[in-house]
Amino acid sequence: MGKNHKKLLNNLEILRKSAGLTQQELSVSANVSRKSINAIENGVYVPSTVLALRIAKTLQCKVEDLFILP
Repeated sequence: MGKNHKKLLNNLEILRKSAGLTQQELSVSANVSRKSINAIENGVYVPSTVLALRIAKTLQCKVEDLFILP
């Protein structure tokens, strides 16, 4: 289920940009590659719970603000 989960939507790019962060800056804070952040933003990759929590902590939001099941 980690890849191509068609029903999972995300607001990562919007929240990242509103926080004034580049993909690279977010990736450093979340301890993943920039490519991983890009893949999440493009809906190609669904992050682990731990990674989702790291991203939410960096962006000072809830995981539910980042990822949505319609």
